[in-house]
Amino acid sequence: MFLRNAWYVAGFSSDLAPGQHVGRKFLNQSIVLFRGASGRIGAVEDRCCHRAMPLSEGHVDNDIIRCCYHGLEFDASGACTKVPGQDRIPPTAVIRSYPIVERDAVLWIWMGDVAKADPATIPSHPFHTDPGWGWKSAHFGVNGNWELLVENLMDLSHLGYVHARTIGGNANMHFRTKTEARREGNKVMVTRHMPNSVAPPTYVDAAGFKGPIDRWQEISFEPVLIRIHTGGCDAGTGAYEGRRDHGFSMQGFHGVTPETDTTTHYFWSIATNIGLDRGIPDVVFEQTAFTFKEDQVVLEAQQKRISETPDGKFVNIASDAGSNLTKRLLKSLFEEEATGAVVAA
Repeated sequence: MFLRNAWYVAGFSSDLAPGQHVGRKFLNQSIVLFRGASGRIGAVEDRCCHRAMPLSEGHVDNDIIRCCYHGLEFDASGACTKVPGQDRIPPTAVIRSYPIVERDAVLWIWMGDVAKADPATIPSHPFHTDPGWGWKSAHFGVNGNWELLVENLMDLSHLGYVHARTIGGNANMHFRTKTEARREGNKVMVTRHMPNSVAPPTYVDAAGFKGPIDRWQEISFEPVLIRIHTGGCDAGTGAYEGRRDHGFSMQGFHGVTPETDTTTHYFWSIATNIGLDRGIPDVVFEQTAFTFKEDQVVLEAQQKRISETPDGKFVNIASDAGSNLTKRLLKSLFEEEATGAVVAA
């Protein structure tokens, strides 16, 4: 099941230089993204209307994408602008285009009702443009359902077990930590504070902590993006009163975009306030990528068992508060979208 009336991350700005294109599948639909010479970005179905050749096998010329089979050309609106060998362009020579917006170095695509695609509702992520932060990004393909990834990111109690070598820390501490989860409209927020904690390896490597720290994990979900602010300050120096500039902060951006029912695009970035003279420290990015690869292993193992046991039941535990609240939000959005579709029909 997919939520269609939402802005999804389709990639990062760096994925498309002028003249480049990339074919991707979102919500079971094959799409080609391309950037013309003018800088304009297009997102159109990856199928030429002549004989169904994937346009991702073609190439970009000025502001059009050209089919490699018979040379038909299409602009970012999906209109055919040229048919080689004839002046008349058939009026039905049109392919579907999708609203796409470039903001904060991110490409956002709308897969649902075009009339409801309001760019003003695109989540802001200023850490990609703020000179006070350094960041790097990556794209992982996960062989697991997208909701498994959402659940993983909304419940960080697994850190002590899955990520013990990097950002984890003591497992018992993670499960004892008080978790506050709340919903505000179409957003879910989860807050976890861990005072007087042992600094995990990534924190020590990046910021050089010598003693206990006051840690925080602040997670926000809105369809379909998760942002996670984590970090720590020397214990007792004001982290929970808002005095964090002297500490170590990581701003995580997690674009969760379904590819198919059982595969997911994971577009993520990590920004930090450490080492700004040379951008994000390599150690932070490398260790973050390592932790996400650990999550990928978990998610893909889950998907295998879920596919084998589709009628299997799940048992909830106390640490599921944030992920369960998010599930309820998504359920209400699915129902709202389905009701709207019935009314429209």
